[in-house]
Amino acid sequence: MKTQLLIMIWKRHQRKWLRLIAFFLIGIVAQFSFYIPTQSLAQSPNNADSCSSITAPLTKEEQTYARSAWQYFVKNYQPATGFTNSTGGYPSGTLWDMGNYLTALNTARSLNLIDQADFDSRLNKFLATLSELRLFEDGLPSKVYNTANGQMVDYGNNPVERGIGWSALDIGRILAAFHIIRTCHPQYNDWLTGIVSKWQLGRSLQDGQMFGATVLPDGETLLVQEGRLGYEEYAARGYELWGFSVPKAVSFEPFKFVEINGVQIPVDTRDYQTTNANNYVVSESYILDGIEFGLQGDLADYAARVLEVQKRRYEATGQLTAVTEDNIDREPYFLYNTVYANGNAWATITDTNQPYPQLRSLSTKAAFGWRYLYPENDYTQKLFEAVKDLRSPDEGFYAGIYEETKQTNNALTGNTNGLILEILHYKARGNRPLITTSVSASTGKPSNDVETANSTPLPATTTPAQTPSVESTTPEVTEIVVEPIPPVSQPFSAHPNKLNRPLTVSERRYAQAAWRYFQANYHRSGLVDDRSDFKGATLWGLGDYLAALQAARSLDIISAKEFDLRTRHLLGALTKLPLFAGELPNRGYDTRSLQSVDYGGNSVPEGTGWSALDIGRILASLYNLKTSYPQYTQAVEQIVLDWSYLRVVQDGMLSSATVTKDAGRSLTRVNPETRLGYEEYAARAFQLWGFDVANSAVGGKYQTATVEGVAVPIQRLRRETNTKVNQYTVSNPFLLYGLEFGFDPQMRSLVQPILTAQAQRYRRTGKHTASATTLIDRKPYTVHSSIIGQGEPWVALADDGQAVVDGRLVSTAVAFAYHALLPEDRYAQELVNATTDLYNPLLGFYEGFYEKTGKTAIGFTSSTNSMILQSLLYMATKQPLIQPNNTTNSRWWEEIKAGNSGRGLPTTATQKVQLVTDSSGTYWVSAK
Repeated sequence: MKTQLLIMIWKRHQRKWLRLIAFFLIGIVAQFSFYIPTQSLAQSPNNADSCSSITAPLTKEEQTYARSAWQYFVKNYQPATGFTNSTGGYPSGTLWDMGNYLTALNTARSLNLIDQADFDSRLNKFLATLSELRLFEDGLPSKVYNTANGQMVDYGNNPVERGIGWSALDIGRILAAFHIIRTCHPQYNDWLTGIVSKWQLGRSLQDGQMFGATVLPDGETLLVQEGRLGYEEYAARGYELWGFSVPKAVSFEPFKFVEINGVQIPVDTRDYQTTNANNYVVSESYILDGIEFGLQGDLADYAARVLEVQKRRYEATGQLTAVTEDNIDREPYFLYNTVYANGNAWATITDTNQPYPQLRSLSTKAAFGWRYLYPENDYTQKLFEAVKDLRSPDEGFYAGIYEETKQTNNALTGNTNGLILEILHYKARGNRPLITTSVSASTGKPSNDVETANSTPLPATTTPAQTPSVESTTPEVTEIVVEPIPPVSQPFSAHPNKLNRPLTVSERRYAQAAWRYFQANYHRSGLVDDRSDFKGATLWGLGDYLAALQAARSLDIISAKEFDLRTRHLLGALTKLPLFAGELPNRGYDTRSLQSVDYGGNSVPEGTGWSALDIGRILASLYNLKTSYPQYTQAVEQIVLDWSYLRVVQDGMLSSATVTKDAGRSLTRVNPETRLGYEEYAARAFQLWGFDVANSAVGGKYQTATVEGVAVPIQRLRRETNTKVNQYTVSNPFLLYGLEFGFDPQMRSLVQPILTAQAQRYRRTGKHTASATTLIDRKPYTVHSSIIGQGEPWVALADDGQAVVDGRLVSTAVAFAYHALLPEDRYAQELVNATTDLYNPLLGFYEGFYEKTGKTAIGFTSSTNSMILQSLLYMATKQPLIQPNNTTNSRWWEEIKAGNSGRGLPTTATQKVQLVTDSSGTYWVSAK
């Protein structure tokens, strides 16, 4: 079967025979039957013109998709045999893969991607080699061939004199492809008929079903029934096109309905537990049936259900869902991403039913298929938009996107690219199936029992009349839809941050890549995830998003329309966030539901406190928004006036709240913030709004420690607090401060040794050093690559203070910011050159790379991509990104003037900070 080969091609080693036996003991050992059904090999009419008739020409973009997909076959063509590789660069293939290539070749000719001479040359070589292939036991094609030389091989591509059996499903696939070729190019009919007549197809059929064959360790050949609901019916129709009757295989029976997310899904009752074969429900079989044979009757109904349940999952979780089997670019190299398999909804499994839920992916070919089968469906358009650019210009489309990490699944296969070409051909033909010869429609009624999968589906909104309703269990998180605030009345300027120079081509590419993070992790709630592998956001992360939004607009990466819609959407969401104790935004929110959550994503309705640092981050971004776009002022100030500042600003210092448990009670504790760099940044933001936080703003004396011969600050010296000392010194907050506020003399005195120490270490050790707090995709998930931490230089720490061995990272964001602020610094130049390629064009910039190994640190965050966008904007403007707002008659200031607000507003209606310019530059300082 096609999937077995794909697995083995990636693994490139031979399976254990015991595993083969276990996999194939799903039928009854039988002697070969030489029963041969009566054949009636149809002489197809000469209707080549109708095959190539294009009634709905591809758009310019669709032509690009077709050319990209065809490039896979150009790049993986084997001139000695005329075959193509089933996976990129690896010379092996099955009959299923050969069928993919034939339909792709037919599409390429029909869409004029190649001329007739090229088509004939390729097809002649292919058929000449196919005609001479050695057959398993001289009867049927073996399961696998070396595409470079045509030899029978095993799944590790090692030559096997006898072969390793045949797959009836793969044979059915190539028979359908043969029929398409002989119909569209009747001059090849006789040649194809001769090939099919040579094959002893009757050996693969028994009792109206299809049987594959494998070889046992003792040399005996074992026949096993092949096919489960979906692919079984598709392959059976391939046989029928050549005159072979397989009534049991083409029937849906045996199956039942299983309720998933409120939708009744048809499922084969022959599962792994009872037959050692998976009864997975996936998208591809329905898509293939739709584009080749057309969706009619029950099949149309079942395909619609399979699509609908994936849409329901998206509505429930916010995760775009288009699941099917796919190669992946890492172990175990091939997975079935399913709607249902072996008793479990949304199972992601291997062929031996081993679960890999962390590697579930959105499939490129499935997204394309659903989009063109249901072109008016809003959800299929969302799927399509997510994958349509997931391609290499000269290698074809990648297989998909991992759900958890949002990384690209970089596997390149003939299956993905062949199906995409077929889909585009279907579209160009005006959504007419590629096969018009009538075959049996699948029939059959399900068993009377209806079960609920082992999942947490949503309550059914509609239940098919023929099936009983089933009471659902606990629902999944429901993604809410937040309406944007009403459109602002005033037109807004296109570029409030005037660029001193345009971006270079490379800089624009970096900006576009960074912005893609915010596109990929955007929710209908209006929020964006702090990190791609976690559906949650903090106020700091939302401040990052708003800053990125403004930078992307100023750099002309997004249009004014998109900026306005996203901004109004975010402001709408901020008005809906539940406040901790009715005072300030909670430390974390579920980006799908807006529910208060802890840092582990667990729902905590009463909240977990607030962070003064996070509030400072969002205040800075909101201030910049109303300064750059005054028309949003009313909405912005309404949000911040809903908050109470009585406990976050105390005695000129910033304080944060946490919740502790004591004897079953929840106790709120408020303590000063003392995290070095972060405190100073947040204080400057509060000063913009008139708060007196002089004791938290940069100033006073700082304790230092010697690192690389440089006195690096480790904490502020103060008497007024016994709060826990700062645990580590990293670059992030200081660089963000510089980008937005500029470096005043005292802040510069803190930053310079931080940067110098990192450069000195690089010169001493040759190790690139860009110390930062970064978020990665594995434990401990957060790593503080410090300049000094807990008294030790260059230690990497987890949040719990434990050292992370070999965990130091070079931060991409720090590299960009360092270079933006100090463009003439030689080390800054070396640092940015080492990190500019660390991005995925669809998902954004990675967090960085590991110092020890140089390997990319997998993880995408709003913080990193926001800082990169802000760094690029700073490079183009050469001024602090936050500029003064001199309006004093807006509602915020009028409320302060009125006094007695009961909300802890500032006591005087003046900013406590001002922008100055001198010989050292432009920067914000505390007002005197």
